[in-house]
Amino acid sequence: MKSIYTIKTAVGGLKAHKSRSVLTILGIVIGITAIIVIMAVGQGAENLILDQMRGFGSQIVSVQAGRAPQGVSDIAQMFTDSLKQRDVDALKKIPGVEKVAPGVYDMTTITYGNESKRATVYGSADLIMEILGLSVEQGSFFTEDDIRQNASVVVIGSEIKDDVFGFAEAIGEKIKIKGKTFRIIGVLEPKGQMMGFNLDDMVLVPYSTAQKYLLGISHFNDGITVQAESEEIVPHLVREIEFTLRELHGITDPDKDDFYVMTQADAMESIGMVTSILTALLGSVAAISLIVGGIGIMNIMLVSVTERTREIGLRKALGATEKDIMVQFLLESMILTIIGGIVGITFGATFSFLVAFVLNKTVASGWSFAFPISAVVLGIGVAATVGLIFGLYPARQASQKSPIEALRYE
Repeated sequence: MKSIYTIKTAVGGLKAHKSRSVLTILGIVIGITAIIVIMAVGQGAENLILDQMRGFGSQIVSVQAGRAPQGVSDIAQMFTDSLKQRDVDALKKIPGVEKVAPGVYDMTTITYGNESKRATVYGSADLIMEILGLSVEQGSFFTEDDIRQNASVVVIGSEIKDDVFGFAEAIGEKIKIKGKTFRIIGVLEPKGQMMGFNLDDMVLVPYSTAQKYLLGISHFNDGITVQAESEEIVPHLVREIEFTLRELHGITDPDKDDFYVMTQADAMESIGMVTSILTALLGSVAAISLIVGGIGIMNIMLVSVTERTREIGLRKALGATEKDIMVQFLLESMILTIIGGIVGITFGATFSFLVAFVLNKTVASGWSFAFPISAVVLGIGVAATVGLIFGLYPARQASQKSPIEALRYE
């Protein structure tokens, strides 16, 4: 009964100053809303990327140049030229390897007559069609013969076809890339965005042609993709790839590898870790507003203690203990922050839904609304903790007032 009376007293104290109570919790509402939006958007991004990676197939193994990045200092190691044609030839001979597709990447301008357009030019082999889930809508894809002969042929994305050629026929036409003339042999079906890349705005060329005529390099700046014959042999295949490349590169100490091998599971784990770290960092920034909101609550509670000094004295004169007074003011502080937390969660869920809707329509189709339950638990928990921490000092000040001096207070 005593606890119920204390809660009623705390609620009554807040109702007596409704406007001040609403303004007090604004900082908490903003902080919780920011945290919820960051967590929901982060979860949505992670879900989208992981869903797209699952579409690559669990038989895919990626070989990248440089040391596997463990931190910022390793970024420069990711751009070495350690993967070359001899590596591709060796990987093709490993038992259990079905297909091998090296990758060469560049951003450049393509020209047709007076039309110019920036596009992603990607040099690869036919496996890239399977990896990215592409289909040729018109014409055909380049062949192994085109790769061997460094053929000047391209397959263009649907957006490039529409922007440059409109309703006109594109197959057989010639475009220029870095001054070199290429013949269009195929147009891809619309695919949309994947992993942040617009696949409809892409030009595919044989990788040997991209190396020789577009970049003038002999290595593969986008690594080598290997397709295993079955999912079961992937772990064994990874070991074989590492062994083969170490022999070719004359490496005896695995710590000095100038390449790293990733399976689909490795890549998904890395992406999950990166998005979790980013979400935590952004959440920490948003948490600053919670601290500001908590300081605001402490100030308002101190003002409230001063204004209600006679009330405190009267309660103590009627038998209330220091603990009763302290609990009452702590409850007022926590009720304010928990209400702020609930409102913040509601606003956060609403904004997150709108963000997911807009991103799905504009930037990345397949982006779905994600609202982790952990965000609700975290929001309420953080709000209650802020109320407890920043309400402790005012509550202590109220509980230690002398009843006689409090009743004399004007």
